[in-house]
Amino acid sequence: IPFFKKILLMANVCDHCGYRDSEVKSAGGISEKGQRITLKMTDSDMDLDRDILKSETASVNIPELEVELTCGSLGGRFTTIEGLLHQIKDQLESINPFSFGDSKTPSDKSGGAMSGVIQGIQNIIDHKILVELIVKDPAGNSYIQNVYAPDEDPNLKVEEYERTAEDNDDLGISDMKT
Repeated sequence: IPFFKKILLMANVCDHCGYRDSEVKSAGGISEKGQRITLKMTDSDMDLDRDILKSETASVNIPELEVELTCGSLGGRFTTIEGLLHQIKDQLESINPFSFGDSKTPSDKSGGAMSGVIQGIQNIIDHKILVELIVKDPAGNSYIQNVYAPDEDPNLKVEEYERTAEDNDDLGISDMKT
């Protein structure tokens, strides 16, 4: 990835069924500071096609839908924004399969909060709503493509921040003796 660190990209394809999977591991170290990347989606076509590298230490937040995937959710991924949204939607559907289809109880007419969130993600994919996507990575190993490179992207904000003691504990930094 231009302008980014070294990564290890593992991709698997099943010759029998065609299933594809990829996983990303950082090949470099942990950055001095954490990183928060905020993408304000303004053009569905362009924004959904952006490449994203979500490391295994990153959390993903969509404030408009009140969705937050914590560190470790989905593992490390190199995909597009649309691909990441599909993976989030699939993950949420697999958590509670009994709230969908013919397993849904008659008292659950609205589908509940979970189906509302899943529909919200589908609305993003279908270009019906524009949201803000926040990737917070205490290790600083995530990336969202700047489509205006080498110029600055007006819709992409990359901030460095000081990690908290809890972040250092989660990364195992507090226990390291060098």
